[in-house]
Amino acid sequence: MEPNNNISTPDDGKTVGIISYLTIVGWLIAYFAMHNEKKTEQGSYQLRQTLLFYIVSIGFFVIWRVVIVALLFTSLTMLALAGTIIWIVDIGFFVLWLLGFIGAVNGQKKPIPLIGDMAQTMFPGI
Repeated sequence: MEPNNNISTPDDGKTVGIISYLTIVGWLIAYFAMHNEKKTEQGSYQLRQTLLFYIVSIGFFVIWRVVIVALLFTSLTMLALAGTIIWIVDIGFFVLWLLGFIGAVNGQKKPIPLIGDMAQTMFPGI
């Protein structure tokens, strides 16, 4: 007996959510190639969260890199302190990303701490 390759399974948006967490390119693929064709509540939820997560993390990256360049001309102690703060915040961003990713893998609409609820109100059109 040959396998039936035409079996369709309902997509609950879980795949869109998972792919959206895999870099900004993953977000773009999830939104334009997958979500536009078949919008789901779960997919929309995860796309909104990851969009705000990427905006906040890129904003932090840019701002702190400008601060580091400014500190290069002042003191090495301040530069070391800034580097330590950046390292700690980067670990925090990774933990937030991981919590969101785990929620997407499990198909849960669980908000990322600090930004998840805000993302749902900021991007209602997604």
